[in-house]
Amino acid sequence: MWSIMKAPSFTGPLHTVDSPMLQTAVVKVAGQTSQQVSDSLAIEEPLEIQLTYGPSNSRQTRSISVTMRTPGDDFDLAAGFLMTEGVIRDANDVEQITYAGDLLIEGTPFPEAMDVHKLGSKRNIVRVDLASDVEVNLGSLQRNFYTTSSCGICGKASLLALRTVCPPRATNNFRMEAELLYRLPERLRASQSVFDRTGGLHGAGLFDSTGTLLALREDVGRHNAVDKLIGSEFLADRTPLRDRMLLLSGRASFELLQKALMGGLPMVAAVGAPSSLAVQVAKEFDITLVGFLRSGHFNIYHGNERIDGYTSTSIGVGK
Repeated sequence: MWSIMKAPSFTGPLHTVDSPMLQTAVVKVAGQTSQQVSDSLAIEEPLEIQLTYGPSNSRQTRSISVTMRTPGDDFDLAAGFLMTEGVIRDANDVEQITYAGDLLIEGTPFPEAMDVHKLGSKRNIVRVDLASDVEVNLGSLQRNFYTTSSCGICGKASLLALRTVCPPRATNNFRMEAELLYRLPERLRASQSVFDRTGGLHGAGLFDSTGTLLALREDVGRHNAVDKLIGSEFLADRTPLRDRMLLLSGRASFELLQKALMGGLPMVAAVGAPSSLAVQVAKEFDITLVGFLRSGHFNIYHGNERIDGYTSTSIGVGK
């Protein structure tokens, strides 16, 4: 079974390690007057994810990703990233997760020491050690899952790549009442403690069918918040999450639907809009998808038969 090695905490010049916030002085202007006050900022720092794998007599360590994230829940983030990218499938695939910077005390080679210096903190590099019998296909990391409006990869190719790594899905039996769904954004928002102080973080929440908030993660990146959330469930051996729904504080992109699919989630709801490719993923893999979820209204893009408590009226939908 996997294990975690905790790094000793230390204090930097601006914030405490693992703290998601730092304090800064700002000039607050209201009308024609101003005052200098202290303000909280959401921290954004790079995280390098390294992977150690292979037979015991020929272990390899490779850097596989660098992402900008809010410090905290870094091990969940690394595990969630690897799980949702199809590199690992079971919690037992992971032997241990460490901060690679801690290994400097054991005589780390100079190049890695320079990497730690470049990234700004020894706790900005996470190393995931896989069991020696786990086969790693690094090609799965080279497929471009990050399909955005600027990447130039067509939706058809992205869906095809996703089909090759997605887990088998059971019948989607997850249902929710519309009146209950209306209340979930406020429940998520009320639990976002860092957002309350900074206004700068995305939230991802895991709910059951009764509307109980089971877990929450925040980050400057939407995809990081979801990786942290799914990663924590994965390491606790609770995936696939077939009796849970994912609520996003922002929009729903292809990447986030991909992560929901890999986590086995049957429903995704977003306060913001879904992208066209996110809707395609929902239809292709039968994920109930709700967008523009606000107090008193929402749009259903797929799976309307699994949301109860509203009257359906057709007003002529264009093709």
